[in-house]
Amino acid sequence: MAQLKATSLNSSIGLASYGPRRNTFSNPDNLIFSRKLSSFQELSGKSSSLHGHAIVSNNGSIPITPKNQGIQAVLSSNTGTEDSKATKGGGLRGKLNKVVLAYSGGLDTSVIVPWLRENYGCEVVCFTADVGQGIKELDGLEEKAKASGACQLVVKDLKEEFVRDYIFPCLRAGAIYERKYLLGTSMARPVIAKAMVDVAREVGADAVSHGCTGKGNDQVRFELTFFALNPDLNVVAPWREWDITGREDAIEYAKKHNVPVPVTKKSIYSRDRNLWHLSHEGDILEDPANEPKKDMYMMSVDPEDAPDQPEYVEIGIDSGIPVSLNGKALTPASLLAELNEIGGRHGIGRIDLVENRLVGMKSRGVYETPGGTILFNAVRELETLTLDRETIQVKDSLALKYAELVYAGRWFDPLRESMDAFMEKITETTTGSVTLKLYKGSVSVTGRTSPYSLYREDISSFESGDIYNQADAAGFIRLYGLPMRVRAMLKKGI
Repeated sequence: MAQLKATSLNSSIGLASYGPRRNTFSNPDNLIFSRKLSSFQELSGKSSSLHGHAIVSNNGSIPITPKNQGIQAVLSSNTGTEDSKATKGGGLRGKLNKVVLAYSGGLDTSVIVPWLRENYGCEVVCFTADVGQGIKELDGLEEKAKASGACQLVVKDLKEEFVRDYIFPCLRAGAIYERKYLLGTSMARPVIAKAMVDVAREVGADAVSHGCTGKGNDQVRFELTFFALNPDLNVVAPWREWDITGREDAIEYAKKHNVPVPVTKKSIYSRDRNLWHLSHEGDILEDPANEPKKDMYMMSVDPEDAPDQPEYVEIGIDSGIPVSLNGKALTPASLLAELNEIGGRHGIGRIDLVENRLVGMKSRGVYETPGGTILFNAVRELETLTLDRETIQVKDSLALKYAELVYAGRWFDPLRESMDAFMEKITETTTGSVTLKLYKGSVSVTGRTSPYSLYREDISSFESGDIYNQADAAGFIRLYGLPMRVRAMLKKGI
């Protein structure tokens, strides 16, 4: 009998899935799209020992009551005699009791489920996360998980946590990797991995598993988070162990193990989407000389096709953190979502980047970050009023290292946490508002104000004033230029 453990924020439940990689059957580095799970509307329930959430079975019918953010759904299923046999003894590679798998319902993760059971003799708990990938149909995901041999399906809505606890600290720090990259994928991985560790504790799992390849950054990001939060967990990375080399191998393995093969339209691009950004890799982009195709973009219009009239937005900021849009206070996720819509229709936030991956190779990606680009400009501009020269210089130098740590998956490293404490302290007075003009792909600052502004019109004005005496500049210049004078005197033998 199938059982469902559920608490719901609303009637729809977002799930993440992995996008395809060119020349393989998946791109485990990338999480894309969510779909609506509508079959959990009316079920019957009983009490659960897992943090007071409701366990719901299909013997009766009661509506699911919306609760606070957390685990949204867990599908428990008995998969029959075959499952029992698979988990009684050890597997081909050893013995684990229960593994939490990052799950999408696509071909790659559907195959990983039986592979884990066959090779480690374990139960598999499938986990999916909503970090703002968007809405896509998700009918039958629970059936797919059960058919693949999983014992549970766990869903978490992480959007607010993602923006509040990961994106906004990076924004406050001014973190940007290699001059362009606003760390969209890098910030999402630790929040997902942390949730997996939480689920592993709740369901009593002794291992976690992901579908990242051995060539990407994400394997590092996931596993460093696992190590930092629960070093006792075993980590299984099938792509570094199995003999499957591509999509055809995966399909053959699925058929051999009676796993339904998902039939989906395969994108020519490898994409990663969350509430902060959308990245594109693969196909013609693998040649850095090729211009991206116009129809590739999904979050933003071509700047040439953007409205002929500019749009102005006002961003309210409190201690370096965005809190309002055009005078309206919004939650972090809602604020970012609205700015994505506004920025997208003006073609804001497109970048084309050749980056240095952590594992040593270069890769080319095209990124769409409309809302993030607007917020990054707003916060940085407000700092010109509230921070002095020395502070800005130190902050900017630390931001480079901060971005490097996030990119490398070291979110829970004490160094990043200590740097974050500095950023929080130094931006205590970065409060105020910034007005920006959006026009055909460009973001221009038109106004900024802060109650903690260090800018004084009575000092900066070209008109004479009592505070700044222009005659004082002569002595300052003589002292400031003294090292240069001494060097010149040495050359001349004076």
